[in-house]
Amino acid sequence: MKNGRWIVKAGLLALLGASAGMAMAAKTLVFCSEGSPEGFNPQFFTTGTTADAGSVPMYNRLVEMETGTTKVTPALAESWDISPDGLVYTFKLRKGVKFHSNARFKPSRDLNADDVIYSYNRMADPNHPFHKTSPNQTFAYFEDTGMAGIVDKIEKVDDMTVRFKLKHPEAPFIATLTMDFMSIQSAEYAEKMKAAGTVDVIDREVIGTGAFQFVSYQKDAIIRYKAFDQYWDGRPKIDNLIYSITPDASVRFAKLKAGECHVMALPKPADVAMMRNDPNIKLLEQPGLNIGYVSFNVEKKPFDSKQVRQALNMAVDKASILKSVFQGSGQAAKNIIPPTLWSYNDKIKDYAYDPAKAKELLVKAGYPNGFDIDLWYLPVSRPYNPDGKRMAELIQADWAKVGVRAKLVTFEWTEYKKRSKTGEQSAFMFGWSGDNGDPDNFFAALLGCEAVKGGGNTARWCNKEYEELIQKAKVVSKQEDRAKLYEKAQEILHEEAPWIDIAHSIRVTPVRKEVIGFKMDSTAHHYFKKVDLAK
Repeated sequence: MKNGRWIVKAGLLALLGASAGMAMAAKTLVFCSEGSPEGFNPQFFTTGTTADAGSVPMYNRLVEMETGTTKVTPALAESWDISPDGLVYTFKLRKGVKFHSNARFKPSRDLNADDVIYSYNRMADPNHPFHKTSPNQTFAYFEDTGMAGIVDKIEKVDDMTVRFKLKHPEAPFIATLTMDFMSIQSAEYAEKMKAAGTVDVIDREVIGTGAFQFVSYQKDAIIRYKAFDQYWDGRPKIDNLIYSITPDASVRFAKLKAGECHVMALPKPADVAMMRNDPNIKLLEQPGLNIGYVSFNVEKKPFDSKQVRQALNMAVDKASILKSVFQGSGQAAKNIIPPTLWSYNDKIKDYAYDPAKAKELLVKAGYPNGFDIDLWYLPVSRPYNPDGKRMAELIQADWAKVGVRAKLVTFEWTEYKKRSKTGEQSAFMFGWSGDNGDPDNFFAALLGCEAVKGGGNTARWCNKEYEELIQKAKVVSKQEDRAKLYEKAQEILHEEAPWIDIAHSIRVTPVRKEVIGFKMDSTAHHYFKKVDLAK
């Protein structure tokens, strides 16, 4: 281990030393993330690694969630008003908010209403001049949330005031505005790059108003950020932020122990006990706002049959998965939302592990000899699933007992996510970490009809009764009334079984003892703008 440690140490020192102008006295925090980002414009993506590239370090929204809670707080908007009928939201923008700069662009002005309108209309208007600047990219989350059917228009009241006019009341609207895809970008930057004939760079060499600004990215290796001296909420206490992309959890742990990273994403459950006993490591834990699942593409046989979907639910031994994969860091899931989220329907009874009953259902569905199927499994650790391959092997063995022969398939992480949006998959392992603390962020984003278009609904399941319930829940103002609608929606999901609800994980984040002020977030994000390092 000593030799291995020095090899890792030397590699990190080489990375750090390559950073031009990095003073010896500068505070550099290294975060070991588990995978490469999909990209650097959060408008394009519905999923992401804990790198959170483009959204967390570099961007702000009009409103944001307070770290570690689901409380909405002012950000680029210092205040807002909502009309009595719930149709008009007026935001007063914060003065003096500076944009980052880079080698291509030096901002000439502070953030104003034009930037907010540009950022929204770029997604909403197919004819907007910046709607199709990046080939093969779509505004997937915008589509999945059905924003085009919610917002009638956005207006500039004056330079520092914008107004959203809705088509109907939308209870989760403010919560939706806290999400990464609603990050505010620079209209001036876009226009300057368009004039220079380099419009494609606005989504690669990104600038925002966040606490850290982008420096460089080496694919599958490292992302560099530096503190933004003019950040509106106060300059970060650390000078440099480095994301060391390290897919192997064991290697991430080795780096953490050696002091080569300060915060680590997604430890192996088997390593948690060792972390607890390491005096140099602080272990932060909390229930996850998440769900890990296997979805069935209902547009393909045999998953167009509810009986088949129910049978495969009964054929999976979740207790074995929890013991082998989660090792005490998760609980069996029976609903789309975790029990920590309001509207959770605890009256639902989970499918019991019953291979004999599963075989009976397969016979009734017309598959007495079972069938052959591909099961796609996660190639990386995720907050909702620490070991996709091991889980897939257990499911494969369980299904074999009822005559279902599963071939295990996976791809590189970015490719895996890309293919999931096309409907190519049959049985597909995935999961979700909530973005904003509202149940709509699960019900609509994952199994709503609109989410089929954007690819968030990997089951490609669209049920009229379910859709009516979740759409009604959007326009009802009282939380208890919304909860009743979501409770009914969970009954439909249980009966129709477009997924196997596998588990809700307990999130664990190990940090070095010299890290000061780091807080776990209620989502799967990692925030460093208030973090410091002891000297």
